[in-house]
Amino acid sequence: MTDNQNLLAEQRRSLILDEVRRRGGVRVNELTRRLSVSDMTIRRDLDALARQGVLSKVHGGAVPVVEASTHEPGFEAKSVLEPSAKDEIARAAAALVAPGTALALSGGTTTYALARHLLDVPDLTVVTNSVRVADVFHEAGRAGETRRGAATVVLTGGVRTPSDALVGPVADRAIRSLHFDLLFLGVHGVSVEAGLSTPNLAEAETNTCLMRSARRVVVVVADHTKWGTVGLSSFAALDEVDTWVTDGGLPGEVRAEVAEHVPGLVVAGEERA
Repeated sequence: MTDNQNLLAEQRRSLILDEVRRRGGVRVNELTRRLSVSDMTIRRDLDALARQGVLSKVHGGAVPVVEASTHEPGFEAKSVLEPSAKDEIARAAAALVAPGTALALSGGTTTYALARHLLDVPDLTVVTNSVRVADVFHEAGRAGETRRGAATVVLTGGVRTPSDALVGPVADRAIRSLHFDLLFLGVHGVSVEAGLSTPNLAEAETNTCLMRSARRVVVVVADHTKWGTVGLSSFAALDEVDTWVTDGGLPGEVRAEVAEHVPGLVVAGEERA
């Protein structure tokens, strides 16, 4: 299979998943007509999405997976979801970072993608509670991949979550003692009612500490599938976010709703709103 075919399959599956979540279920024959592909292609797409755990197959179609608000997927499970969107978001977010900035990156697969795009930005000071994010900078330094200036990385201690973030009192104490200009925050869910939320209570407190230590700008990096998802614990209102960097899958009506609360909406690949 060529790269173009892979990309088309990924885009098609993203559309299928959006339809399942929006309507609460879809039928195979509806999808074949809408997407102009064969019945077999749709069934393969549903099989792939079911293996990722993001929908459940039923006779003749598929329905959403209903997850408890306390369910926290592991890093590997989340990394296979919306990879192209996350990379586009990461590229757009990296463009907001000037050389010499002191910034923080929370845990998450999108912040992990962002870390890779920051390797060429010189003289950064990076605070993170993500083991995966710290590894990106450390491994690049060992391999000599940072071409314009190595970053100084501060990794907090703490208790490791399933998503490889360090949380708890040790992490919180370390973060409270630091001050940075810019925070990039990955989130489990975003909504007007619940704001920013996570299924992990300790991570909610650590994220609150990160936000309080950010001197200027809080940037949420989250793909469109995070909209409407609500975790067990809210840690910030949507009005506390300065900028949301997302992908083109976010519907127009949602963009308008977000714009009422968030001053900056950056849609990767599109003009800044």
